[in-house]
Amino acid sequence: MSFVKLTSSALAIAAVSATAAAARDQVQVAGSSTVLPYASIVAEAFGENFDFPTPVVESGGSSAGLKRFCEGVGENTIDIANASRKIKDNEIAACADNGVTDIIEVRIGYDGIVFASDIKGNSFEFTPTDWFLALSDKVLVDGKLVENTFKTWDQVNPHFPAQDIQAFVPGTKHGTREVFEDKVILAGCEATGAFEHLLVAAEGDSDKAKKKAAEKACISLRTDGRSVDIDGDYTETLARIESNKDGIGVFGLAFYENNTDKLQVATMSGVVPSTESIATGEYPVSRPLYFYVKKAHIGVIPGLKDYAEFFVADEIAGPDGPLSEYGLVADPDLADTQAAVADEKVMGGSM
Repeated sequence: MSFVKLTSSALAIAAVSATAAAARDQVQVAGSSTVLPYASIVAEAFGENFDFPTPVVESGGSSAGLKRFCEGVGENTIDIANASRKIKDNEIAACADNGVTDIIEVRIGYDGIVFASDIKGNSFEFTPTDWFLALSDKVLVDGKLVENTFKTWDQVNPHFPAQDIQAFVPGTKHGTREVFEDKVILAGCEATGAFEHLLVAAEGDSDKAKKKAAEKACISLRTDGRSVDIDGDYTETLARIESNKDGIGVFGLAFYENNTDKLQVATMSGVVPSTESIATGEYPVSRPLYFYVKKAHIGVIPGLKDYAEFFVADEIAGPDGPLSEYGLVADPDLADTQAAVADEKVMGGSM
């Protein structure tokens, strides 16, 4: 995607020279494959509009990016972690153990998780129950939990075609996987009654521990080849579908919207995924997207704060900006995010 240079007056951001003394003069970013295209767009535009080098943006998944982010402070560590989920308490603790104590959380907007298949194949109208029955390692049959032996979608739902169950889902290092597990698989587990059976059988020394064990059992997927983890980005998932026309992939909305010549999208609980249905909250499988900034690197790595402010500027992340054009659902509270970045407000509320 190409860009016409944006003027600093239009952006209300002053482009300054990279004069800070540092052994590394290039912002380094890693993490979510969902956030990757947005960050790449911003990095390209940033390099064109500022007197700083274009930031280096890598993928690898939310968990992998946050792990690198939490390795410590210094020029040999990354400055920003992209994530398609919030940072976890254990990750914050890992950061603190390595001296990363001041973290700025930046919410860039919203995205939806969609279920897409070959454009010439069968169409589907899914519910979370359908996906739980198709992919869970155990399902409830005649009041008992048994191994999942469903092979075709019509065995899951008689309204579906007799198409082989073949799902391509993000691997466990991706934030998308966690949202998929929570809002689809776990929801389906609860809807079928399987959760209650798992809760009765769960072990633990408290109700909270038993509930956690039951939830973990709920999201355990089958390992017989019907559900395939994709550790790469969405282009790998698309490639799998192109080689297996029965395949159904789990994607971010933006990726689907940029590949509508190859993919068709399913409804979820009767709602068509779109920027509009996500913005209103009608589409049930949506999530906020983030990046996390190491405050200790601001003023040390040239252009770091400038990049963060540029990313969430109205002209970039607003409803008429290039990120929205690519598929990001603009955050209605973007002004609050802009203020938090400008004030370098760290998690926990201090500055």
